[in-house]
Amino acid sequence: MRFQGTVFFCTVLIVATVHCQKNKKEEDKKDEEFHCPEGQGNGNFADPATCRRFYQCVDGYPYLNRCPSGLHFDDISKFCTFKNEARCGPIATTPAPVTEPPTDLAERCDPANCELPYCFCSRDGTIIPGGLDPEDTPQMILMTFDGAINHNNFDHYQKIFAKDRLNPNNCPLKGTFFISHEYCNYNMVQSFAHDGHEIATETISLQKGLEDKGYEEWVGEMIGMREILKHFSNISRNEVVGMRAPYLKPGRNTQYKVLEDFGYIYDSSIGISPLKTPIWPYTLDYKIPHECKAGTCPTKSFPGVWELPLNAHYVESYEGGHCPYLDQCVLHNHDPEEVFEWLQEDFNRYYEQNRAPYMMPFHTNWFQIKELERGLAKFLDWAVTLPDVYFVTATQALTWMTDPKPLKALHNFEGWACNKRDNLPGPSCNNANKCALDFKPAESNFTTTRYLETCRECPNRYPWLGDAKGSGLYNDNYNPEKK
Repeated sequence: MRFQGTVFFCTVLIVATVHCQKNKKEEDKKDEEFHCPEGQGNGNFADPATCRRFYQCVDGYPYLNRCPSGLHFDDISKFCTFKNEARCGPIATTPAPVTEPPTDLAERCDPANCELPYCFCSRDGTIIPGGLDPEDTPQMILMTFDGAINHNNFDHYQKIFAKDRLNPNNCPLKGTFFISHEYCNYNMVQSFAHDGHEIATETISLQKGLEDKGYEEWVGEMIGMREILKHFSNISRNEVVGMRAPYLKPGRNTQYKVLEDFGYIYDSSIGISPLKTPIWPYTLDYKIPHECKAGTCPTKSFPGVWELPLNAHYVESYEGGHCPYLDQCVLHNHDPEEVFEWLQEDFNRYYEQNRAPYMMPFHTNWFQIKELERGLAKFLDWAVTLPDVYFVTATQALTWMTDPKPLKALHNFEGWACNKRDNLPGPSCNNANKCALDFKPAESNFTTTRYLETCRECPNRYPWLGDAKGSGLYNDNYNPEKK
């Protein structure tokens, strides 16, 4: 019986092994059968079998990638995102309807008629402003953070801006925060603003489909968010001059008309497909100098409004894929040293070429994975040792671009001085008001509770579209700034 049992066990083991090998062969076969779409170039494409994976096509060869844990591949935006946001593919593309071209389209860059400080463009977007050579140009790093600031990320963000990390001019590192409203702690926002970091707006609701909405909807979302920051974080309207559209879906010409009318200086919503040479920020006097990845970029001219595009992050081997936000690249299997090396290679594409600003955009979820956070810390500790690298805000980057100074003049460059304290809010409160407020989402039939923390008095209701102060009256009316 013992012999028979052993035979039986071996038979089961052989069958199981054969079955596993068969499944693996079928999976490999399925992978091998994927062919990169003709005529669509390099890029990411949905796996027909599962939303958890996608193929990276490089020079016609498909590389299989898996999204980080908990994320799914969105076949419209072409990157990994949260499950409830992902549009699983493959999604068939339909040709755009043939329409008469508008007569007021922006023209191609004309460098002869586009001069700093009010206008900047180049034919392909790669030229350094001021005609400087790369070795005379500071390598700016723009660390940006999207969404609400709260207990999930506040301490992580503070670690980045540790006091022992300094720029070559001995000023602390600075970042830019694109704030959305829901679950935001405005006492914490005020803390970062008081420390000299830049506060910019995303939108109040982060609603999907905003790119197709009208002027009033964009005003309510953007200017309403700016009013909330003023009222609950004590940040002057004049200090909030930057904007980022939700999901990097710019609102065509409508969003940029709102930027222009309400005194914003820049937008940072346009993602760029992987390019060998990065693109510099530019003004929207002329046509954008690259492909519009989202398909909803402005087509008209908006003189003097700056665009800080999001160059795609990637390494030469395309290991990890490419992404506008760093947390959307597939780095979840890397240890901190490998994450550091990946960031270093990505950074060097800028540093060793045209020194376009190296933007590092993050969501909170990067900081939920210890290996990613430690890899980033190693990168920051390495970058601050470089004598020509400066961590600046988006507005500080534009301040330099409007009046480019060579590296040797930056130790006394007033635009990056750390003793400038004009218009900053006071320090955050030790005992901020913790407000539990009624909130009835537009799509629901019931009232829920939302929490808000601020140095100011608690409002009557949870602030929302049409009611930035939370008065409960919903009668906000915003007027464009006088020219």
